[in-house]
Amino acid sequence: MNPISLEAIAGDLRYLQLLSRSFPTIADASTEIINLEAILNLPKGTEHFLTDIHGEYEAFQHVLKNASGAVKRKVNEIFGNTLRESEKKEICTLIYYPEEKLQLVKAREKDLDDWYLITLNQLVKVCQNVSSKYTRSKVRKSLPAEFSYIIQELLHESTVEPNKHAYINVVISTIISTKRADDFIIAMCNLIQRLTIDSLHIVGDIFDRGPGAHIIMDTLCNYHNFDIQWGNHDILWMGAASGNTSCMANVIRMSMRYGNLATLEDGYGINLLPLATFAMDTYADDPCTIFAPKMNFADATYNEKTLRLIMQMHKAITVIQFKLEADIINRRPEFNMGNRKLLEKIDFERGVFVYEGKEYEMRDTYFPTIDPADPYRLTEEERELVDKIQYSFMNSEKLKKHMRCLFTYGGMYLVCNSNLLYHASMPLNADGSFKHVTIRGKEYWGKKLLDKIDQLIRTAYFDEGGEEEQQFAMDYIWYMWCGPDAPSFDKDKMATFERYFIADKSLHKETKGYYYTLRDEEEVCDRILKEFEVSGLHTHIINGHVPVKTIKGEQPMKAGGKLLVIDGGFSKAYQPETGIAGYTLVYHSHGMQLVQHEPFQSAQEAIEEGQDIKSTTFVIEFNSQRMMVKDTDKGQELVTQIHDLKKLLVAYRTGLIKEKV
Repeated sequence: MNPISLEAIAGDLRYLQLLSRSFPTIADASTEIINLEAILNLPKGTEHFLTDIHGEYEAFQHVLKNASGAVKRKVNEIFGNTLRESEKKEICTLIYYPEEKLQLVKAREKDLDDWYLITLNQLVKVCQNVSSKYTRSKVRKSLPAEFSYIIQELLHESTVEPNKHAYINVVISTIISTKRADDFIIAMCNLIQRLTIDSLHIVGDIFDRGPGAHIIMDTLCNYHNFDIQWGNHDILWMGAASGNTSCMANVIRMSMRYGNLATLEDGYGINLLPLATFAMDTYADDPCTIFAPKMNFADATYNEKTLRLIMQMHKAITVIQFKLEADIINRRPEFNMGNRKLLEKIDFERGVFVYEGKEYEMRDTYFPTIDPADPYRLTEEERELVDKIQYSFMNSEKLKKHMRCLFTYGGMYLVCNSNLLYHASMPLNADGSFKHVTIRGKEYWGKKLLDKIDQLIRTAYFDEGGEEEQQFAMDYIWYMWCGPDAPSFDKDKMATFERYFIADKSLHKETKGYYYTLRDEEEVCDRILKEFEVSGLHTHIINGHVPVKTIKGEQPMKAGGKLLVIDGGFSKAYQPETGIAGYTLVYHSHGMQLVQHEPFQSAQEAIEEGQDIKSTTFVIEFNSQRMMVKDTDKGQELVTQIHDLKKLLVAYRTGLIKEKV
């Protein structure tokens, strides 16, 4: 780096004076420079990428615990052939589920103290390995307070030295004799999980379909370092939490469609009793057969009476949704979605759907709440019900907490370490150029479009920007769910009405935007990466949203490896189509690995039988030289900090700033 001139220091004097508050002496500034220079030469931390989790909390938590096989890989590296495969499996299961595994071990082990001694020594070795790429300071901050000193002693002492070997054995023996072994093992296992992954990227769609989105959000809110790129299902929930009743209706409809009431009722305390009462009265004589929950497992979860009620509620909220959406479409002609007002195309007398001059047979013709003369008008009972649903959503404290987490740690996209992350699409024209999308009379495309949408979603929730701007933002957040030019959707239509009511599948087709075919071309991916100023030797776009149908020969790597689609079917609803249970991505100091997972059975099987998720790892890129922190975005930040601290040193030594001794 070039010598620092006094002119450069004089120009930054106000900033350097602020910096001097944190580093008041030459010794303080020098120590920090030494510390930061050392960090630059540590191996890059491991990044973990997941997408399209869709409420499958057990599979999510297991993949988080095993770090997509990274823990197993570490255990194999450390113990190699010195342990049998069954013994290594036991260690891994203990690391993933320490509390539960300990209960099983204590029930079967005859010499528990001996097991404690062996296991603690093994865990210390694993912990030493996973902590080796961090500074002692960072490791110390990750330690549980009650065992901080002991763990530090064990991590930083070598068992090879005879004197230290005896010392460590005494420490471990004392932990056992004082009856703290269980708590200590749990603390060590949690620390291994914590240190194996440095940062977690969720590339969208935490919500809908599966039963535990709220559990996933609880896990994320307490995770040490993560970010979220909002998916269309996340944005739908954000719209519901902002007060958009159309988004609320969609959220409830999706829950009914997949037989999943747990997230709404147990997770967020949304009161569905008014909907149940209304549905039972309104559709008492209606079999509602086409509204049966989609998932097969729902049939096993609910009895016949409950299933019947879910079907009635499902139909009730679906009809209400179409009415509410028509209100937005009428209010926002600029959305160009008039063709999605479909209730008016029903010939109620003859029970047929008339579309573009052709008649289609309807699967259901019973609509007691629809006035053919004014099909989108809510009845008094429906209006009252919508008000109650809105009140329930707006007053859920748990939902507010999780939304704050989504807004604090989330956004439409992220550029990180030469990777561009966004959930779904980038609107493109047929020639691969960026599609210009008009929002409030102004055109946006590429990065500017995603930035504008990010701002609108925040405006809708935080009620900023004036009444007119906020109302538009509130409507636009619904458009993000199903609008043709919405990057989170990017199809010509969302055929919800057709899929429910029209038997002819020709009307079910949703035509995807050009992005979904053009993303196979390296030139198009390069153009997108350039638009977002992504640079580096190896650059990638990382998407989710569209499940990769491995069963049909589809591949997650596209455009010569420039683009990676890592949605392979976390959601059980997708697994028959994909043939697998999802992809995850691991990016560590040696390179990038794509991990293909088989369906996860249950946490119970994982604990009792050591059944890990069966995974296949593909090496996408292997670095000939290990990546260091200095090669990352964080490294560039640290280089800048070092430069500023060196300026501060010169300012101290030339008397421009006085030390605060």
